[in-house]
Amino acid sequence: MPDMSASLALTHLIPLAKEVDRNKVTPGVLGFIVFAVMALAVWGLMKSMNKHMQKVDFKEPEAPEREAKPAEKG
Repeated sequence: MPDMSASLALTHLIPLAKEVDRNKVTPGVLGFIVFAVMALAVWGLMKSMNKHMQKVDFKEPEAPEREAKPAEKG
């Protein structure tokens, strides 16, 4: 059975807002909190990635020595 508390709360809150613009959508406080948490998570991941990338010691293998003179065609 669906939770009726949400629909009951909406039916009581809608009459309180006399002028509701149904074309205007705002994220509100919850949207800001979600955005802030996501921003902090990305910042933490980037900081962690930077720390791990500094630990990497990558050296490319040297190319084998080529002969001083290329073989002549003929």
